[in-house]
Amino acid sequence: MNIQENYSLKLYNTFGVDAKADYFVEANNFTDLKKALVFRRQRDLPILFIGGGSNMLFVNDFKGLALKLNLKGIEIVKEDDNYVWLKAQGSENWHQFIQYTLQQNYGGLENLSLIPGNVGTAPIQNIGAYGVEAKDTITEVQVLSLETGDEHIFTNEECKFGYRDSIFKNECKGQFVLVAVTFKLTKHSHVLKTSYGAIQKELEVQGVTHPTIQDVANAVIHIRESKLPDPAQIGNSGSFFKNPVISKEAFDHVITQHPNIVHYPAENGVKIAAGWLIEQAGWKGKRFGDAGVHDKQALVLVNHGNATGKEIYELSENIIQDIHNKFNITLEREVNMIK
Repeated sequence: MNIQENYSLKLYNTFGVDAKADYFVEANNFTDLKKALVFRRQRDLPILFIGGGSNMLFVNDFKGLALKLNLKGIEIVKEDDNYVWLKAQGSENWHQFIQYTLQQNYGGLENLSLIPGNVGTAPIQNIGAYGVEAKDTITEVQVLSLETGDEHIFTNEECKFGYRDSIFKNECKGQFVLVAVTFKLTKHSHVLKTSYGAIQKELEVQGVTHPTIQDVANAVIHIRESKLPDPAQIGNSGSFFKNPVISKEAFDHVITQHPNIVHYPAENGVKIAAGWLIEQAGWKGKRFGDAGVHDKQALVLVNHGNATGKEIYELSENIIQDIHNKFNITLEREVNMIK
């Protein structure tokens, strides 16, 4: 285990922000991971786990231990005639994992294709897209305690999943590292979800009348590639803001002023398209130095080259304030702020 000091994290975050960590180490197995946790406890250091680096913005340097996880592997832990329970280690690339499930004709994750990041971060954020969330298929999350190194299993219910939310972002924040996730997927008779967003329209454009899970995944990939920038080409972290959910009463008020507002039904109110709000407010495509809003998708903030995390953060603050002033709706960041 090689612990390095004053280490640049520019290559480990998809925004490409040049932040530094006081200490940096890579864990290629459980032995490395547990040794790193001992190192951290002995020095009473804050710890930051780095997976795909796709859901974080370094507003400042990180004063602690940055730990890059390299835990790989996919295995069937159970199956019956209709379902398969697939356990993936946390460092498996999320999109590549979905591609693997599609190759095996396992259904349930196809709508989540091309979301950046690794398997281990999916439960924390309860990632979602096109009417599907990670919680829909997750059965268990395996974690290690940061204090003791002991293993613990969280069931789906114990994860307390919500919209872009989980127990790991709230009462258990900073207590565990997620090392593996088990998914329950269909082996046949797949339930396709094509009504959300532009999936059905994209299938029609492609001439697909009887779609398979592979067809749905291909449609999602095409839609995302047409809207979302590749982090390898321009620094970004995908959708920066959550779609806000407002009460029915608040919605009835806002729609009288903005009858074309893009919205969807939600469990506890009405979900508003954050990208629509930002675009209507005139932010789409705007650039402030090297920090900017993407010209094709207003939900995405980008680093055009050498923007600092503070500059991107300040841009997000200005957008949040402007949307509140114009629509009386408060946006929340989907990306984790590392301060």
